[in-house]
Amino acid sequence: MNNQMMQISPDTWAVQDQNVRFFILAGREKALLIDSGISGLDVVKIAREVTDLPLILLNTHADPDHIAGNGAFESFYMHPSEAMVYHNLRHGSGRMIPVYEGSRIDLGERMLEIIHVPGHTPGSITVLDVAERCLYGGDPVQQNGEIYMFGMHRDMEAYILGLEHLQEQGDRFNQIYPSHADMPVPKEMISRLTAGARQILAGEVPFEEVMRNGMQVRAYDLGFDRVLYQ
Repeated sequence: MNNQMMQISPDTWAVQDQNVRFFILAGREKALLIDSGISGLDVVKIAREVTDLPLILLNTHADPDHIAGNGAFESFYMHPSEAMVYHNLRHGSGRMIPVYEGSRIDLGERMLEIIHVPGHTPGSITVLDVAERCLYGGDPVQQNGEIYMFGMHRDMEAYILGLEHLQEQGDRFNQIYPSHADMPVPKEMISRLTAGARQILAGEVPFEEVMRNGMQVRAYDLGFDRVLYQ
């Protein structure tokens, strides 16, 4: 087995690809790849190390560290609010199959549901494993990570609304497996990030100037995460 892979449960694996991770979820009839990494790994070959089931792809959003392996798939699931970034800025390939808030994907005795959490990007989504009560993938909720909230397609007000919506769903899951930093993360991190984002907008959190992606941004240290914002 690939030494970058960690088995989370009998039918679930996380694959670390530099500073980002993607996930493989297997049901009775097919398997789902959540994101495809940053470095262009042969994600199909990696998935074949743990499952022979037909493999489908879902992207939590269109940032480049989540879509590098998409070229191995003719189609993929994604929220259509990501289309402009994916096609025009990232030059992504394949046919987008739209998913929305409440969309469901049945892997065969394993039902997954999409929860829309905008703000980090307009179409950022997380994947709820309904029966297992786990939330997989995406960037909105992290612990001991850096949450990117700078650039034209990110919005702090929308991020707060997205976190509030996710918090409303909190009785449906017990823990979160993010795409970056610590794993798993307690769901209480959602309310802590919501409060922290509000404090940033209110000017109540000190910051330092840092460079990221060739841009000078403000880094706000919340103690449990750093939020990079303009």
